[in-house]
Amino acid sequence: MTSGKQRVDGQPAFLLQSHPYRETSLVVDVFSRDFGRIGLVARGAKRPRSQLRGVLVEFQPLDLGWFGAGELRTLARAEWQRAWPMLSGPRLLLGYYLNELLQRLLARDDAHPALFDLYAEAVQKLALAPAETVRHEALLRGFEKALLRELGYGLTLDHDANGDAIDPAAHYMYKPELGLLEGEGGADDVSLSGAQALAIHADDYADAQVARLAKTLMRVLIAHYLQGQELRTRRVFIELQDL
Repeated sequence: MTSGKQRVDGQPAFLLQSHPYRETSLVVDVFSRDFGRIGLVARGAKRPRSQLRGVLVEFQPLDLGWFGAGELRTLARAEWQRAWPMLSGPRLLLGYYLNELLQRLLARDDAHPALFDLYAEAVQKLALAPAETVRHEALLRGFEKALLRELGYGLTLDHDANGDAIDPAAHYMYKPELGLLEGEGGADDVSLSGAQALAIHADDYADAQVARLAKTLMRVLIAHYLQGQELRTRRVFIELQDL
C-alpha cells in the first residue's frame, strides 16, 4: 500500500538484476506488481550484518518497501514472501531469459499487474513443478505472447490482417505490425499453415513442427521490437547448443 507518492510498502515484486553500487550498496532492478519495473538503491546491502543480505536474489517472491522519487528510489525493506527452491541448470537459464525480456522491453514505471501475475506463475512452475510436468515450450511461448500483448503488440493468430477467420487449409505469412496475410511469403517471412497458426494461438505444441514454428515466430517478433538489440540469454542458448 502507499502513503503519499514518495513512499510505498507491502509491494509484491521480483528482483530482475542487481549491480554493485559504491562499496557496500547495490542498485537493483525489480519488477513490481503495481508499479512495474523500477530501480532501487539498496544501501548497505553488501554489509555482513545487513538485513538485506541474502534476501535480494532472483526468482524469489519478495515483499518490498521503498521511498523517494526520480529514476532511482531508496529501498527501505525487503522480505521473502515465501521461499521457493533456487533455480538451477536449464531452468535458471530460462528464468534469466524471462528477466531479460522484461528488462529490454518494459519501460520504467509502467505497471502491468496481469503480466506480473503471469511471470510469478511461470517462475513458480520453474521452481516447484517436477521436471516431467514442466512444458517449457508452452511456458515460454505463453509468456512471450502475453508480454507482446501487454506492450500493445498483440499476436493475432485466429484472424488474418483483414479480420477474416483463419482457414486451416490455407497458407499464410506473418508480417510484424500487420499480422497474418494469406500467401506463401518470402525467404524472410515466417510461413505457416492456417492449422499451425491456430495451434500456436491455442498454445498447442504437441506437434514438433508447430513448436519450432512458434519459436521462430516469437524470435522474429521479439527481434523486431528490440530494434537490433541482442538478447544475451539467447546467445548463451546458442553457445550451449553448439557445445
